[in-house]
Amino acid sequence: MSFHEIRFPTQISHGATGGPERRTDVVVLGSGYEERNARWAHARRSYNAGYGVRSLDDLHAVIAFFEERRGRLYGFRWKDQADWKSCPPEQAIAATDQILGTGDGARAQFSLVKRYGSLHAPYERPIAKPVAGTVTVAVGGAEAIEGVVFDVDSTTGVVAFRSGFVPLAGAVVTAGFEFDVPVRFDTDRLDVNLTGFRHGAVPAVPIIEVRV
Repeated sequence: MSFHEIRFPTQISHGATGGPERRTDVVVLGSGYEERNARWAHARRSYNAGYGVRSLDDLHAVIAFFEERRGRLYGFRWKDQADWKSCPPEQAIAATDQILGTGDGARAQFSLVKRYGSLHAPYERPIAKPVAGTVTVAVGGAEAIEGVVFDVDSTTGVVAFRSGFVPLAGAVVTAGFEFDVPVRFDTDRLDVNLTGFRHGAVPAVPIIEVRV
């Protein structure tokens, strides 16, 4: 898939609207009971970046970013201001935030995930676009050193332990991190009306998550 490892301007995405979407089929039976079936295993997020455009310079930045991405052709990174850490946004990242798995003495690679909920039906979201330099990892509660014990691929979200440091059997591997959402523009056309913009009209800049 065509993807550019570059983040949409955060000063604009900060004012955007949007969030996760699920796809559920609901069939109401003759008895009044319902049958519900989830069509998607993972939520898909969508946003409108237009609400973050506050000036002509912002608008110009969006147009430049749009042109370089060739509209819908190339994907890019997006910082979801409501959900961009392994922990709640106002808390500090810790290497024990998220459980990645348990060592068996042979497995050297673990994929980053973020877990939502805990009791009834917790959801585990794959994290494929961590922010480089923010990933911390612990094995059995002891923090490991990136570049010595493990390496992180910031384009896939895979944590790889180096030879001699593979987690022992029963050791719980955890991680903390910042991350971006892989997205693309959901249009090949930007309608810009400067007259309306100067009077408070918001340009539509639809963004949608992509699978990577």
